[in-house]
Amino acid sequence: MSTKLLQDKVAIVTGAGRGLGEAVARAYAAEGAKVVVSDIDAAAAQKVADSLPGGAMAVACDVRDSAQVQALVDAAVARHGRLDIMVPNAGVARVAPLVATSYEEWREVTSVNLDGVFLCIRHAAPAIIAAGGGCIVNMASVTAKAACPLIGSYAAAKAGVVSLTQTAAIELRAHKVRVNAILPAFIDTELVTSHIPEFEAQLNLPDFGAVVAQRQGRYGKVEEVAHLAVFLASERSSFSNGSGFVLDGGISSSLL
Repeated sequence: MSTKLLQDKVAIVTGAGRGLGEAVARAYAAEGAKVVVSDIDAAAAQKVADSLPGGAMAVACDVRDSAQVQALVDAAVARHGRLDIMVPNAGVARVAPLVATSYEEWREVTSVNLDGVFLCIRHAAPAIIAAGGGCIVNMASVTAKAACPLIGSYAAAKAGVVSLTQTAAIELRAHKVRVNAILPAFIDTELVTSHIPEFEAQLNLPDFGAVVAQRQGRYGKVEEVAHLAVFLASERSSFSNGSGFVLDGGISSSLL
């Protein structure tokens, strides 16, 4: 019987109570990882953890809070004795033009999507180094490379994640910690679909789904993102470091 790609690796996935994070947690568990399911919604995290094989644990965490992120890492190490993989996936979005975005709304988005990634790297890296090395898989977005109206705060934060990924990769390389990022386009998640009416109304688009279908072929599936997250956390991507992997159905390559 072949060994699973992440057999006995200890992985934290934030924002794993639903959507992309849940899909990554499930894919990691299927590949033999011991998964720590983290979410600001404790009940959602526990529900996912209870459904996973391998004795997954749930830890409530607000990634904007440094002490909570440190406690998350400490809980994983206390339970399993090590940490091999960190996936800072937690994210939020607001739909509004920049000139209609308050500073408080800007900070709400950037504090989760950028500050949260920094804190996950900051607190997870020492534990991963202590384990002899491992991987950090950041969740960025194709909006880091191509502008999309109405989500400027989200896109700016995700561009910051790409830059942060590159810096962390170089700084941690000598410690055998690889850091890469995934840049998805429009994926069929609540984070995307819940904002479709706002896009349609503010951009005067009668059918946003048709625009997505034209530009990227279809909505991406959470499982497709999770497959890439498994690859980046496994030895199959051993020479990948500091890279941003675009997963967008061709949207960033097409004028029409």
